[in-house]
Amino acid sequence: MTENPAAAEPTMEELRARINTSQPHTARIWNYWLGGKDNYEVDRAAGDQIRQLHPGIGEYARADRLFLGRAVRHLVADQGIRQFLDIGTGLPTADNTHEVAQRTAPESRIVYVDNDPLVLAHARALLTSTDEGRTDYLDEDLRNVDAILEHASRTLDFSKPVALILLGVVIFVGDDEDPYGLVKRLTDALPAGSHLVLSHTITSPSMPDVDEAVKFWNEHGTPKLTQRTPEAVTRFFDGLDLLEPGVVSCSRWRPERTDGVEPEEVAMFGGVARKA
Repeated sequence: MTENPAAAEPTMEELRARINTSQPHTARIWNYWLGGKDNYEVDRAAGDQIRQLHPGIGEYARADRLFLGRAVRHLVADQGIRQFLDIGTGLPTADNTHEVAQRTAPESRIVYVDNDPLVLAHARALLTSTDEGRTDYLDEDLRNVDAILEHASRTLDFSKPVALILLGVVIFVGDDEDPYGLVKRLTDALPAGSHLVLSHTITSPSMPDVDEAVKFWNEHGTPKLTQRTPEAVTRFFDGLDLLEPGVVSCSRWRPERTDGVEPEEVAMFGGVARKA
């Protein structure tokens, strides 16, 4: 079943009023790079220009999406996780969190959180559920931890393990906004046996074109991005038990290839960790 409490829902008119089609938006550009149709000309133009600065940028979106699938399948099949709090959902595409989880465990429960009006408009139609499980969504910002946890508790049982998913969303929290504290407040609210799945664009001397692409984005798009080094990304997992192979390029986190060839590295790094 799907739970969408009426009191928490903005109207379609309110959502439309919040959609800015004159400025490129990261969720819509990500959708464009993934081959989706939920984007505007301004997003496609910016996406193409970013790709000129860094031709491999589209691979980040695909690598991040495949990382999500592998991580969720592992958590469901090998760790017995049946509850997911997915913050920074992005526009729905193929193999959303609930689809991957409920394919193996139909009773899984998923709460999606995003504050992009276009994401929420599509969530109403696409974020459905099996009869055995449940999905819910919340129009909220990552920074509003208390509101997220209060709403999520209507669908998730916080006395049982929960997988917290933060894919490509902490990049929108500046260093002056205590990003590590935000993530810790969320993980502190989860019981033992819970997991954190997090990915983040990195900055590295070996990838200078990434910095140029991010600079262009911060001059023209919204919301602004904060790059971090792989070491800084690893700090988000402090106090948790990192699963092998640690924080690595999303393309290299337990890849499914069996030919012995290591996948190409992308500047989107991610990891999965367990709360003891």
